[in-house]
Amino acid sequence: MNRAGANQSGEGEIISILLVDDIPETRENIKKLLAFEPDFKVIGSVGTGREGVAMAKELRPNIIIMDINMPDMDGIQATTLITEAVPTAAVIMMSVQNDPDYLRRAMLAGARNFLTKPILPDELYNTIRTVHIRNKPIAAQYTAMQSAVPLETQRKPSAEGVGNRAGHIIVVYSPQGGAGCTTVATNLASGLMKEGIRVLLVDADLQFGDVSVFLNLQSQSTMVDLVGNVEDLDTELFDNIVVTHDSGLKVLMGPARPEYAEVIQSNPNAVAQILEKIAGNYDFIIVDTSRHLDETLLALFDAATKIVLIGMPTLASVKNLRFVLDLFDQLTYPPDKTMMILNRVPTDRNRQKLLISTDRIEKFLKRSIEVEIPEDEITALTAMSKGVLIVAQRDRSRSPVKELIQLAELLHTRLMGNKDHVEEDEADKKGQQRKTGFGLLSRKN
Repeated sequence: MNRAGANQSGEGEIISILLVDDIPETRENIKKLLAFEPDFKVIGSVGTGREGVAMAKELRPNIIIMDINMPDMDGIQATTLITEAVPTAAVIMMSVQNDPDYLRRAMLAGARNFLTKPILPDELYNTIRTVHIRNKPIAAQYTAMQSAVPLETQRKPSAEGVGNRAGHIIVVYSPQGGAGCTTVATNLASGLMKEGIRVLLVDADLQFGDVSVFLNLQSQSTMVDLVGNVEDLDTELFDNIVVTHDSGLKVLMGPARPEYAEVIQSNPNAVAQILEKIAGNYDFIIVDTSRHLDETLLALFDAATKIVLIGMPTLASVKNLRFVLDLFDQLTYPPDKTMMILNRVPTDRNRQKLLISTDRIEKFLKRSIEVEIPEDEITALTAMSKGVLIVAQRDRSRSPVKELIQLAELLHTRLMGNKDHVEEDEADKKGQQRKTGFGLLSRKN
């Protein structure tokens, strides 16, 4: 019987599995479930954490399914020891408790995924195969190091231009809720896609990201899977995590649930480090963000080539924009690092009278508004309900399509149109790197 999922990890490949659980019935039930799948082979089954560590060293399985609560040594301790002793193995933690603290501790110990008991068969099968696929390049790295064979000889040839791309990181941010940050980010990423241009969209709204909703994307792979391997991040591993939208746009998904964000926030530099490591594989990396200012966001600001700052023509929005621009001045960002745009600009004249004019906003902020995007809730909602992008509309002469395309063209021209300007931006970006962890008010030179 040839299942569709059975060959995802490689044609005819068998995934070796070690079971570690102190309840014999649980081990036996999981073993029976796995026996139905031709690409799974249980090569060991033990009842304590210590036995799990010893068996992992002896058998060196591809996957270890580990219970978190065991009497002599819990799954967290065992996973830490296994990760150090058998780095080619990938641990999937399981527990009867769906506790965010358990998840955070498991991921920090080196676990690659977390399952809640009772486990559904399909969830178990998909998790094992997905974790195995992601772990293969990591296992290959360690195998190459141990055998003293250059890793390059084991890797597949890189795609054309990979590693030599412009690597512009564009962070899209608004300090005001409801400003349409995700709408701008998703459509900007799509608008930058041209022949020969590689674009990545990143959902860095870690708790309540909406990119998956806007693009109608579903995936078990998220940036959480990368955090534990930031220092040794491999291109092939990253490519296995990234998902592809119907338009061809590459997307790095944010955490699937709000509590999973803790895994990333425990290392505030992680997201920025990941993007800097893979930047050379893309011409543009568009980063959608939350409105909450924290060290993770500040690290992204530091890494950014450009910050697209979104405001609305309201008093509260303009006030918040002023605060953000003051912060950027304290961080000694050059003025041209920031691009100001207005979103949700009303077209109705009666409503315009109630809001602040663009001229007054520019005068107050002492910054130019580069693009004004008219309010069109129907177009935005229609596109989102279909999982398509606003810039994909056939009529590019109507608003807000033309303004979003204008924004993309403006950024493309500024960052890619002049080589000297690009090199200056890169030099500025490198000069702006600074340590994090000092708090918002003390991040000064």
